[in-house]
Amino acid sequence: MSKTIRVLCVGAGHMGRSHALAYHQIEGFEICGIVTRSPESRGALNEELGGGYAEFGDFYEALKETKPDAVSISTYPNTHAEFALAAFEAGADVFIEKPVAETLDEAEQIVAKATECGRKLVIGYILRHHPSWIKFIDIAQTLGKPLVMRMNLNQQSAGANWETHKQLMSSISPIVDCGVHYVDVMCQMTRSKPIRVNGIGARLSDELPEGKINYGHLQVTFEDGSVGWYEAGWGPMMSETAFFVKDVVGPKGCVTISAKDAGGEGSSASVDAHTKTEMLRLHHSALDSEGKFVKADEWIGTDDEPDHDGLCKREQEYFLKAISEDIDLTDHMNDAINSMRIVLAADESFRSGKTVEL
Repeated sequence: MSKTIRVLCVGAGHMGRSHALAYHQIEGFEICGIVTRSPESRGALNEELGGGYAEFGDFYEALKETKPDAVSISTYPNTHAEFALAAFEAGADVFIEKPVAETLDEAEQIVAKATECGRKLVIGYILRHHPSWIKFIDIAQTLGKPLVMRMNLNQQSAGANWETHKQLMSSISPIVDCGVHYVDVMCQMTRSKPIRVNGIGARLSDELPEGKINYGHLQVTFEDGSVGWYEAGWGPMMSETAFFVKDVVGPKGCVTISAKDAGGEGSSASVDAHTKTEMLRLHHSALDSEGKFVKADEWIGTDDEPDHDGLCKREQEYFLKAISEDIDLTDHMNDAINSMRIVLAADESFRSGKTVEL
């Protein structure tokens, strides 16, 4: 019988809550403690899980007292490196929400420490566990080269969501926080080396500190000639119309995520809407002798469509498998560093006004 993995859950926001629910449900995990700075948030999460879990306001106290086998970090990025390095030193495996850290140097330190300590590090790239996104990537790889990849995730936020976004932006910009997901998708589609990045950005609110932006756009060029753009913006001023674009074009045609409901009015604030696919539309570019399309567009259903909590459960099932089956995570960690390098280069490009060569 496999050993039960005792996991310390750090953070109780959108992602922390979903991951804790997964640990609570998955046979093979046992929550040994919940850590947040706020007594209210950890108390509310504990109650939702049925109560009975130890609560802590200090990470290091929790780490020392619970001696966990694994630590799940779902805090703001500026604490990721500190907490992950301490967890590895304490002999724990680590699941960490994206982005890996606030800076590339910190991300590389985390990966190096995981390797040095012989511990598992799984990064929360949730789309890697989504069946429809996996299919989206597979189809994109049949379209020939180069690829043109167009993606965004603009979020209209107000109230508590806007407060959360402002707190996040004190540490990291939207183009970095969300961009790692979609740049990672682009890297999987091309499997080519990124060579050049451009970035632009804008500060659309006086509520942000000077130097912080709530809108960004990146352009990345790959060695095989493929190009991709990604944009992200947060705040009460953002357009719902510009919320959802997930589209890839190649010489042989294009594939598009068509999410009528997910991309509808008022949906950009919904966490579930960020991963929904609903349908994939595959277009074939081949023409006959009369210049007409040989094949009609195909609509590909996405029946296996987990919600956000379901996706987080799949992530944690993979984390458990990585530990119990001793999966080699070298490529997983290197891919996370690669996508971070691209989004941080976009941030640098915006601030310097120059193209960044990778």
